[in-house]
Amino acid sequence: MYVLFEDAGKFMAGRIMSEAEASAQVELDSGKRVKVKSAHMLLRFDKPAPAALLLDAAALSQSIELELAYECAPDEEFGFGDLAQDYFSANASTTEQVAALLRLHEAPHYFRRGGAKGRFRKAPAEIVQQALLAIEKKKQVQAQIEVWSADLVAGTCPDPIREQLYKILFRPDKNTPEYKAVVEASKSSQTAPLDLLQNAGAIASPWDFHWQRFLFDLFPKGTGFPPLQAPAITDDLPLAPVQAFSIDDSHTTEIDDALSLQGLGTGMVTVGIHIAAPGLALSPGSAIDQLGRARLSTVYMPGYKITMLPDSVVQAYTLIEGRDCPAVSLYVTFSEDTLEVQSAETRLERVPILVNLRHDQLDDRITREWLEGEDQSDHADVPVSRDTLAFYWRLAQTLKARREVVRGKPENFNRPDYSFKLERDSNDTPPVGDETVVIGTRKRGAPLDLMVAEAMILANSTWGQWMAQLGVPGIYRSQASLAPGVKVRMGTKALPHAGIGVPSYAWSTSPLRRYTDLVNQWQIIACAKHGATAALAAPFKPKDAELFSIISGFDAAYSAYNGVQSSMERYWTLRHVQQRSIEELDASLVKEMGGGTWLVRADTLPLMFSVMGAHNLPRGARVRVKLADVDLMALDVRGTVIAHLDAESQGAGTDEAEQEAEDEDNLPAGPVTIAVDLNDSTPPHAP
Repeated sequence: MYVLFEDAGKFMAGRIMSEAEASAQVELDSGKRVKVKSAHMLLRFDKPAPAALLLDAAALSQSIELELAYECAPDEEFGFGDLAQDYFSANASTTEQVAALLRLHEAPHYFRRGGAKGRFRKAPAEIVQQALLAIEKKKQVQAQIEVWSADLVAGTCPDPIREQLYKILFRPDKNTPEYKAVVEASKSSQTAPLDLLQNAGAIASPWDFHWQRFLFDLFPKGTGFPPLQAPAITDDLPLAPVQAFSIDDSHTTEIDDALSLQGLGTGMVTVGIHIAAPGLALSPGSAIDQLGRARLSTVYMPGYKITMLPDSVVQAYTLIEGRDCPAVSLYVTFSEDTLEVQSAETRLERVPILVNLRHDQLDDRITREWLEGEDQSDHADVPVSRDTLAFYWRLAQTLKARREVVRGKPENFNRPDYSFKLERDSNDTPPVGDETVVIGTRKRGAPLDLMVAEAMILANSTWGQWMAQLGVPGIYRSQASLAPGVKVRMGTKALPHAGIGVPSYAWSTSPLRRYTDLVNQWQIIACAKHGATAALAAPFKPKDAELFSIISGFDAAYSAYNGVQSSMERYWTLRHVQQRSIEELDASLVKEMGGGTWLVRADTLPLMFSVMGAHNLPRGARVRVKLADVDLMALDVRGTVIAHLDAESQGAGTDEAEQEAEDEDNLPAGPVTIAVDLNDSTPPHAP
C-alpha cells in the first residue's frame, strides 16, 4: 500500500510500513523513512509505484485546461478527486487524481486552498479576471525583456535602458524589466555588464561614464541654480583704513580672504585678515541659505568646478579688487621684533581691496630669495611692496615654527603639489574628456602659499577660541593626537587640533565655498555685534540639533566631493600617460599588497598603482616600472618592475607613521564596482 502526502508544500509518495492511530511510518523511494500525520495523507493507492505516479501525473497535469476545469468545478468547496471525476471520468485513475491535485495546487489564481489539505474552492470570477490580466502583462514584460536583451547582445542599447543606465548600474530596482534585460543579455552573451553596455553604445566614453555617475550620485537634479537675487548688505559699515590684497590662483572666482598690514617699522605691526561677509546679508533658512546647505561645499576637479552658491551671489560678496568690500576682519597686533601677539580684535567693516594677486603668475618672482633680499630684482609690476610681503613671509615662518613646537614635529612638505590644466577655451562648461591635460608641480610651502595658509590658521584658531570664550557654539575640527589611526573629527566643542598644533580650529575663512564657514561666520558676527551677550543673539544656540545635522551632512558631502576630485584627477593623470605615450615611470614602493604585488607612487606624477616584480625590496625603494595598458573605465593601470634604482626612501627623514597614514588616504581607485548581479534570475511567469 502506498500513500500520497503533503510535506512543507511538496507532494511526496511512499510505501506505508506501519500505522498508528494518527500517523504512519512511510518509506520513500530513496529508502528514507518519515513519519506522516494522518491529516497530511491525501490518497492511498496500490499502483502505480510512487516514482512513476508523480512523474506521469506531473506530465498529465499540464494537459488540464484551467478555464475548463474552473467551469467544471462546483461552487462549494471540493476535493481534488471530485475535480478529476468531473474533468476526466467518474472512474478517474490514481494518476488522473494526482494530476488534478498538482494542477489545482499550481493555479492559485483560479483555485484557493480549502479548509483541509486536498480541498479547494473556486476563486471569485473578478479575481480570476484580474489575475489573468496580470499574467498576460507578465508575459508581455518577459517578451519585452527578451527583445531588449537581444538588442543589447546585437550591439544596440534600447532607449529605456539608456535612460536608466546609472540607476541600473549603481542603485537598481532588480524587479524592473530594464535591469533584468541587462542581466539576461550579460549571461546569454557571457559578457561583463559594463563591456556589454559599452559595446551597445550606452556608455559614450569612459569620461562620460565617470561624469554621469558623479551627477547621478551627487547631483541627480542637475548642477544649475534657480534664479535668485543676492540680498544687499544693509549694515552701516565703517571704511577700514587699509589697502588689502588677496592671493589665489587665476581660476578662483570665490575670493573669500584678503590680507593687509599696518604699522610696519613702528615696532607694533597690525595684521589684517579680511573675510568676505555673505553672513551679513544671508540669513539661516533663506532661499540662498537652503541652496548652500543642500550643496555644503564647492566641488573642485581639473578644468571645472561646481560652486556652492550661484555665481551672481558669489560676485555680490567676493573680495574683488577695486571695490570697498564688506568683510569680517580680524586684526592681530604683533611685536615687530619678537612677533609675539599683543592683541586681537574683530570688526565688521568695508575693506578697500587693492589687488587680487594670482600666485600661478607670481610664484617664479616672489621667491624666498627675493623676499629675504638675496635677489635684488625690482619686480615693479608687483603692486604690493616687498617690505609687506617680506614681513608676511617672516611671520608665516614664525607661526609655522611655533605650531610645530606644539605639534611635536615638523610638517611634511617633501612632496610637490600637482596642478592640472586642460587646454580649452573656457572652464565654464564641463570637460568632454579628450582635452589635452598639462600637469604641473608646485613645491609645498611656496612663500605665497605659506603666507595665506598661516594667516587663515591664525584666523580660524583665534575665532574658534573667541567663540568658546563667549559661550557661542561653532563647528570645529579637532584631532586628539598624531598617533596612527587618530582621525580629524568635526564637532561643536573647541578641542585641540594636534595635526595643526592649535588649541582649537573652526573653519571660518571660506564662507563662499564651504557651508561650515558660513555657519561659523554667522556666529562670529553675533560675537562682534553683541560681545558678552552673543550667546543669546547667535543664530545657533548651545546643543542646537541643527548644528549636529549640518556637521553630519557636511562630513558626508565633503568626503564624497573629495572622492570625486581624486577620481577626476586620476582620470586626467591616466589621460596624460596616454597622451604622452608614457611607457615607463620611476616610482617608490609604498605598501606590500599581498600576492606578490606592491603599491607604488610615481616620482613625477600624482599616481599610485600596483606592480609586480618587487619581491624582497624594502618599503621606499625606488624602481623603474614598465606600464601595462591604461583602463580609463576602472581608472587603473598596472606595471612590472624592470629595474631597481636604489633602496633609499624618497621620504627619508620624515615621520614614518605619518607618511603611511597619508599613503593609506591616497590608495588608488580599483575596478569599478557595480550593483548588477549576474546571479539574479528572472522568475518564470505564471501560466
